[in-house]
Amino acid sequence: MSNMPVQTDITRLLSILAATGKKYDTEKITRAFRYAAELHAGQTRASGEPYISHPVAVAEIVAGLELDTDSICAALLHDTVEDCSEKTSLKDLEKLFGKDVAMLVDGLTKIVILQVEDKEEADIENLRKMLLAMSRDIRVIFIKLCDRLHNMRTLAAKPDEKRRLTALETMHVYAPLAHRLGIQRIKQELESLSLQYLDPIGYSEIQHYIEEKYGQNLNFIEKIRSQVSEKMAENHIHFTLEGRIKSVYSIYKKMYTQNKSFDEIYDFYALRIIVDTELECYTALGLIHEMFNSVPGRFKDYISTPKPNMYRSLHTTVIGRDGIPFEVQIRTWEMHHIAEYGIAAHWKYKSGATSKEEMDRKLEWIAGLIEAEDSTRDPDEFLSALKTDIFHDEVYVFTPKGDVISLPNGANVIDFAYAVHSAIGNKMIGGKINGMIVPIDRTLQNGEIVEILTSASSKGPSRDWLNIVKTSAARSKIRAWFKKEQRADNIVLGRNTVDAEIRKLRRNVTDAQREEIVRAIAERLGYNSNEDFYNAIGYGGLAVSKFVNRLADECDRVVRPEAEEPVQELTPEQVQVVAKPRNIRSNGGIVVDGEHGCMVKFAKCCNPLPGDDVIGFVTKGFGISIHKTDCPNVLAGRDNPENADRWKEAHWESSQGGGENGIYEALLQIYGDDRIGMLADISAMLADMRVSILQVNVVRKRDEGSILNFKIACKNTEHCNFIVSRLRTLNGVRRIVRGFS
Repeated sequence: MSNMPVQTDITRLLSILAATGKKYDTEKITRAFRYAAELHAGQTRASGEPYISHPVAVAEIVAGLELDTDSICAALLHDTVEDCSEKTSLKDLEKLFGKDVAMLVDGLTKIVILQVEDKEEADIENLRKMLLAMSRDIRVIFIKLCDRLHNMRTLAAKPDEKRRLTALETMHVYAPLAHRLGIQRIKQELESLSLQYLDPIGYSEIQHYIEEKYGQNLNFIEKIRSQVSEKMAENHIHFTLEGRIKSVYSIYKKMYTQNKSFDEIYDFYALRIIVDTELECYTALGLIHEMFNSVPGRFKDYISTPKPNMYRSLHTTVIGRDGIPFEVQIRTWEMHHIAEYGIAAHWKYKSGATSKEEMDRKLEWIAGLIEAEDSTRDPDEFLSALKTDIFHDEVYVFTPKGDVISLPNGANVIDFAYAVHSAIGNKMIGGKINGMIVPIDRTLQNGEIVEILTSASSKGPSRDWLNIVKTSAARSKIRAWFKKEQRADNIVLGRNTVDAEIRKLRRNVTDAQREEIVRAIAERLGYNSNEDFYNAIGYGGLAVSKFVNRLADECDRVVRPEAEEPVQELTPEQVQVVAKPRNIRSNGGIVVDGEHGCMVKFAKCCNPLPGDDVIGFVTKGFGISIHKTDCPNVLAGRDNPENADRWKEAHWESSQGGGENGIYEALLQIYGDDRIGMLADISAMLADMRVSILQVNVVRKRDEGSILNFKIACKNTEHCNFIVSRLRTLNGVRRIVRGFS
């Protein structure tokens, strides 16, 4: 089709429509063509051809999918609003051709007309718009795929750099979308055309391999066809046989991504058997296995377990009498049409009121991606979700009741739980695969039976799950739970994160200045309040990388960088003093008996934090030791009259102790279940909160489980209490207390 002569009229289009046997409103289609031709008059493509040849070609490809009249009209008009805005508008199209045609053209136009600051973000926004348009009317993406296919067929007229970028986008976005929608004809041609521009040498090499191998086995396919035809006829099966050779891109993918040699491609040859009924599919399969030896592990039943894109067929690989392996695909005519046209086949086979419900069910994955879009403002993460949810192969697993759940390859038990229902995921405490308890991050394999263990007393998901799950649906549901249930903690975490980033910028800001800075950023990013902004950071909906540059700009506007300390020349005596070890910490924000600047150290027995009630004890030769007032050593020592005059009243200079940069030690005693992974879970959560671990040890007790003693760095009691509240959400944590050494 790519070598078809350029058409500037619709003679060929009308003949294609007539060949389908369907009823089309040819008068409306003709009017749409004339209107488009009038608007595009004088415009040319990069090749020099009249521009109207492009929408006509797109309409011909759409007609090949046997879509409806409005889709054909939209294909003819799809560039009019964008390229001829001074001559027409969506209102004009609605008035002339109806609401549906205008809606389809609007959806196609919105995919490309976007203005965002960053090119990468623009690409992601285009994808989001496409998905949103798909969710409203799937015909939008059908037409867009046809548009892209014709652009790829005529890509040679573009400059080298433009060819490569377009081919890359096609390979990474449009071909996988065509696959996800089951439109194999368009998918395979898009892949082949893209590969020619992305790796012309690799394409030529494989094409040479194919021609050489096919020449060596020229009569192989014909001999197999003859044998199979005879067997089918003997058993009175009405059938059609098709022989094919594996596509260049399919071989390229196996050779370069799976590191296989050309001789290791077992399904280079394939035979397709098309029969009338599903029962005949299995009968034909039995006959094939009777005639040829099957290759173990190479049988797939996509009839009983269809792919999410509606694909149904039996696949088996067998070895002929010449020792050459080949694949056999067996399907009915309806299955064949769906395999070729995917969800677009709905327009050929739709029947009654249940069709729309079935289409909605087939397109649930699009709704899931729209939901994922709402949960994150991170373009990188959204693209990652697209690659995982749409562009990866699927794995099929079963619920204990036998229902099939389809997930992206690499998905784990947590992904499965949220695929079943968000309430099950939120209450999950474990999982079983084929009756055996497994870790919740265990990767799922095809055919496994997965059972989720839940508990009504579960405290909800762990934040660590956000780094474990593979699907955007699971990630968005986990975030939704934290967004709703943990708002207070999220705000504290978000505020602490912003404070940390401000310190990295060497800025000394007041609370009021920080709130002014954050307010400006929040408004620019579309948040209604500072609390909403902090909350988004806290539950993971907004990555630091997405606002840190704006944070620096706002800090420059509100405050100036801290002045650098003047460099002073030190005398030899001063150098000796500086180099001498110091065991006593400076005052650290402590006031002793009304005096500032006293030389103090913080007692290791109780590790006081700003916010604790404290008292000082004059040591012999080491300044003043600061204890918590409820420290066991204080309670015991104050009763000794000999030391009465050594106890001094003390308090913190401010609620923050040693200022914004004050860091202190705290000992946490965590009582929990004695289970594998508990230490790792706690350490990971502390790392997620950017909390330094200074020391850790584990004590196992037979009756009490385990006690994990963590010495951590924190700023004050408020910060410590926040850390404790986060750790208490971990599964298996019973209680946490600040301990004494």
